[in-house]
Amino acid sequence: MYIPLFVGLLCFGSMMPASADSHEALLKAADTEASGAYTRQRFLAVQKKPFDPADKRKKTLIIGDSHAQDFFNGVLENGYLANYQLSTRYIPTRCQMFFGEKGAENIQPKDTALCAASDNLTQAAAQIADADVVIMVARWQEWAAKLLPETLKSMNLRADQSLVVVGAKDFGRVSVRNYLKLSDDELRALSNKVDPKPLATNQLLRDSLGDKVFVDQQRLICGEGANCRLFTDDAQLISYDGGHLTPAGAKYVGQLLFANSLLQRFQ
Repeated sequence: MYIPLFVGLLCFGSMMPASADSHEALLKAADTEASGAYTRQRFLAVQKKPFDPADKRKKTLIIGDSHAQDFFNGVLENGYLANYQLSTRYIPTRCQMFFGEKGAENIQPKDTALCAASDNLTQAAAQIADADVVIMVARWQEWAAKLLPETLKSMNLRADQSLVVVGAKDFGRVSVRNYLKLSDDELRALSNKVDPKPLATNQLLRDSLGDKVFVDQQRLICGEGANCRLFTDDAQLISYDGGHLTPAGAKYVGQLLFANSLLQRFQ
């Protein structure tokens, strides 16, 4: 008579709600305003920060949109690039990174004013030339990805400079409040079907740039399938909105990128 009781306890245990730590982290992630502020704040704090010529450390410039902000959080959460000066440049997703009129022709009319007032690679050119390491991260649109080899050529990077291009990531539709009733085991097992567009753009960049320049973070995080996990091994939510990272997600993704790609050499 003890066997059914044991089985029942196992079933009950698997249905128990998330642990207190997981539950608290989920509630924080549900506050999208606070989560958005986390994504932006440290990146913007060093935006366009001049490199100090008196500082003998090498200089790293991280350029891009909110995916670059996520990348920067992953760097800081893990203490990476501690021996580098760090500066950032923010270029909105709707504006993309490119040089010249060929790229400008692809900006949507509704975004013309935004992009005219935003930072761009032309304005960043002097700081790019001053950096030892240039890291470009974005949710690349197809047209910008196709132009990227030409864009990189126009950047005129020297042989002694290092370049890294990081692709987009996507976790599908995230519904934070729906996860509050799930157990840690159920959270760890959750996965979502992702947006196929960044997968296609990442493939394009992988083909054109190769693994000596391009880091496919989607593949590193999610594997090669069309689905992606939503929680870390310790049941912490990775993305609060399907595109941007929680603090636990930034730490998790940062570790994957710096352990399994060309970024290893910059730790």
